[in-house]
Amino acid sequence: MKANVGGLDKKLRIAAGIIIIAAGAFFKSWWGAVGIIPLATALINWCPAYLPLGISTCKAKTSDTE
Repeated sequence: MKANVGGLDKKLRIAAGIIIIAAGAFFKSWWGAVGIIPLATALINWCPAYLPLGISTCKAKTSDTE
């Protein structure tokens, strides 16, 4: 699994996950469980939805030994 979530994307996913979970708890709804998805993808730095689209928000690693 190659990381494809990084930087600002990761921070936004964490914030969105926490907000969705909090809203679910506030409204006493099981929909708050959906907040686990953005939170989990942020914590493991990988989003399966990015694979077919070829998206990566991680900074490209450069090689210094060329």
